[in-house]
Amino acid sequence: MFHCGLFQFDFSRPLVMGILNVTPDSFSDGGLYHQRDAAIQRATQLIEEGADIIDIGGESTRPGAMPVGLQEELDRVMPVIEALQGVPLSVDSFKPEVMKAAIAAGAAIVNDINALQDIDAMKAVAVSGTAVCLMHKQGDPQTMQHQPEYRDVVVEVKDFLQGRITAALAAGIAHDRIVIDPGFGFGKTLAHNLTLLRSLAEFKELNMPILAGLSRKSMLGAITGQDAQHRMIASVAAALIAAQRGASILRVHDVRETVDAIKVWDAVNRGMI
Repeated sequence: MFHCGLFQFDFSRPLVMGILNVTPDSFSDGGLYHQRDAAIQRATQLIEEGADIIDIGGESTRPGAMPVGLQEELDRVMPVIEALQGVPLSVDSFKPEVMKAAIAAGAAIVNDINALQDIDAMKAVAVSGTAVCLMHKQGDPQTMQHQPEYRDVVVEVKDFLQGRITAALAAGIAHDRIVIDPGFGFGKTLAHNLTLLRSLAEFKELNMPILAGLSRKSMLGAITGQDAQHRMIASVAAALIAAQRGASILRVHDVRETVDAIKVWDAVNRGMI
């Protein structure tokens, strides 16, 4: 059972996490939901389409993205979080102050690309009832795609995540509140990303649910030649591959299409049809 705030999930099927970027510069949907009313309308749409969780981000972490000040990030995410009560919400932030405010407003999950390496971030989650997603990245958004290198990407990412799991458990965060993310596209080449996806089942050895965020990413563009707005089919295909290899949460832009694909996949696996 996965415990996140007031909510719990049993992972009887992969969960679908709908992406809601309240930013002007995210790589795929920057500017579309920057205003509060548009963001709330989009969140409602994602829920109607079948999203289990809404992941709200106020600072783009795409390659080359510039940092956003604390108050600006708070001004972007807090009105949306406060307006969406009774829904499993995730806050996509690495700032402890944003985490604390979001948790106080009812966020159920902290999605931290820094994997709680900031001691104040670790404390903020540890004293709450929220869940956390611990993600691997190499470098920072400004530099992470400048010739990333690994001796063995699977081993190195697994070792990093194991270390962060150990740290989180030691800080008092319960096992059933932790999810891990290998960080597709965060300091990885196309070859690294494909190796991680091909080997995703190996991450089950860490005994934690796996989140896969592949939606519309440049790796799919490199494979298909499509720009971000035309990667829906590739994104759904990648999500299904991740599910087949053990992902418990799929972080996606195209919720309706992913939900339908998972329904078919799940029905075949269960022998319902």
